[in-house]
Amino acid sequence: MKKSLFILITLFLCLGVQAKEKMSVLYVGGSPDMNTMGGVQLDSAASAGVARSVKLRMDDFTKFLKQHFTKVTTVKGEDYTADMSKGYDVTVFDGRPKPIRPRILEQDAQGRTTRYEPAVYLPADFDCASVMIAEQSHDLANSIGSKNDWFCLCLDNYALGWKKDHAIFKGPFKVDIKSEMRPTPANAKEYCPIYGYTLPDSTEMWLVHKELYPVGGRIGMVSRPWGYTDSPEAEVISGGTCAKSIDAVAIGRHGNFFHWGFAAKPSDMTEPAKAALANAIVYIKDYNGKHIIARKLDEGIRTRDDVTASKYRISRACCEENNKMNIQFYHTMDSTIKAVKAKKAAGEEITSMEAFYLQMPAPEKPVPVKYSDYVKKTAPDLYPIFGEDEAEYARYYDKNRPYFYSKPQMRGLVIDQEARALGIANNDIRLLDKAVELLAAGGDDAAVGKTILERYTLCRFATPQEWRAWLDANRDRMFFTESGGWLWLVDTLDPSVPGNDYSVLTAAAESGSAPAAAKPAGETSAENPVALKAEAVSEPDGSKEIVVTMTVHDGFHTYATLAPEDPFIPTEVFVELPEGYEKAGDLVLPQQSPSATATTYYIGTVAFRQPVKGSGKGKAVCTVKYQACDSSMCLRPETKKFEIEL
Repeated sequence: MKKSLFILITLFLCLGVQAKEKMSVLYVGGSPDMNTMGGVQLDSAASAGVARSVKLRMDDFTKFLKQHFTKVTTVKGEDYTADMSKGYDVTVFDGRPKPIRPRILEQDAQGRTTRYEPAVYLPADFDCASVMIAEQSHDLANSIGSKNDWFCLCLDNYALGWKKDHAIFKGPFKVDIKSEMRPTPANAKEYCPIYGYTLPDSTEMWLVHKELYPVGGRIGMVSRPWGYTDSPEAEVISGGTCAKSIDAVAIGRHGNFFHWGFAAKPSDMTEPAKAALANAIVYIKDYNGKHIIARKLDEGIRTRDDVTASKYRISRACCEENNKMNIQFYHTMDSTIKAVKAKKAAGEEITSMEAFYLQMPAPEKPVPVKYSDYVKKTAPDLYPIFGEDEAEYARYYDKNRPYFYSKPQMRGLVIDQEARALGIANNDIRLLDKAVELLAAGGDDAAVGKTILERYTLCRFATPQEWRAWLDANRDRMFFTESGGWLWLVDTLDPSVPGNDYSVLTAAAESGSAPAAAKPAGETSAENPVALKAEAVSEPDGSKEIVVTMTVHDGFHTYATLAPEDPFIPTEVFVELPEGYEKAGDLVLPQQSPSATATTYYIGTVAFRQPVKGSGKGKAVCTVKYQACDSSMCLRPETKKFEIEL
């Protein structure tokens, strides 16, 4: 008997089969293995396909987890409650639970958002060790302040820039990565001049899963790199091929939340990826109960990296690059449209994409923008001071870099005039020391000291002595976080230590002592970058048009056409007509603007026109699908519907 057991163990080891980890894992499923983004309404057949995909994906993950861990429980998102996680070492979130507070979305007649509060899925004090798959990182933990935010749903199937000595690549399950040199993503190179670095033509990568994206499969999610590691409880583990910067976070950890940005199910992953994911589950177990400290309550908050970007955006080089891009786009579009027209005139069959080009207006040859005009638009507040002196703009940003700061909902950087007057950077703890001194001095100095202390901390002490005692007691473990709200926080999980309670900000906002979030006043804003209007317009000849006017906030864009490698949501307009009416031709598209790739944008105010003919009374239904982005972030895709009296 002993001999047989010895033979079995020896065979087990020789086959390279690893023992299961003695861990309990809760798998929360419910998402399909396909892309269903964009707010598209599914018909019954498509819905049935999604349901089948959900089951297959859940079964796939369950099988994978049972191969690696001794106790695995599977539950659908709709049946999950946060208390369930307390009975397990790790929870793997691959599906969305029912919200504990539903989303609040209020809009005006033009489709502008007047009030928006995202759904809340997990309680604010949720500290159970969790692995979040792809966009679940954002959807479930965004309200808590996770840095695993939605930079872009555009992660492909290769990892790059990974920390080779990190625990998830070491064990307990063997990770045998076979890397290769591949072309550096073109999108990543676009960020080089903006942030002042260079990239080689090729980059070391390894394959995480078979190619699913962009052909219908689930797309992974990357998080913003800026400020990700400015608190001690966060770490970047790997990047990946995506449509954003080379340092966008594909795999990372913020407190008890582990972000696995790749979206493929285990059976579609390579063996090294499956082992790394299993190791990630083992790794995050040690962070059970270790909640996040620095809370990113506004995913669009600017960090000091934006100062570097602003220097470039105001430069002559950027102006010249924009002019160059515009003329290249003009020649490309002009030649493409002419070629398609010639093909159609010759009686040849044209593709659906070629037909799309025929709907576009003839491109106008761009006139190069002068630097003076470019600066007036890019920095209208600074132009009266510096004019066309490029060196002065650069010196302005460099000189004031230590004093810039931002707060949630600001959508930009401002100079801290108090810190600049003192000559102490806001991320230098000596500024807090000086503020306490000023507070103790009384008079006008006390007001300055109080302003600084309440601007950069979450404490609200009544006396200088209390401020001094807190500062001296915690000095050695304090850190400055920009992504967490431009605050000095304390590196501790002990709730009895003052300094990390973000509810102070909520209380201040409710009492009116903090600036309220900007609200739209009939026009677009950084918080509401797209305004839509749909109406029926009668022409002098008696014909009618359904006109959809889209106004995009300055600095933002929506998408017209997409390069094959870009996963964004293009703008689409669908018109359904009542009985008695029919379309009198194709939808007439507005003028597009170029990007650095084959992708094109809609910027400013543009109009989509659908000619119609007929008579009678009824309502046309106009559906508009779009996604708005600026240079640093993309918002969730939106779908808006309008009813128009005819």
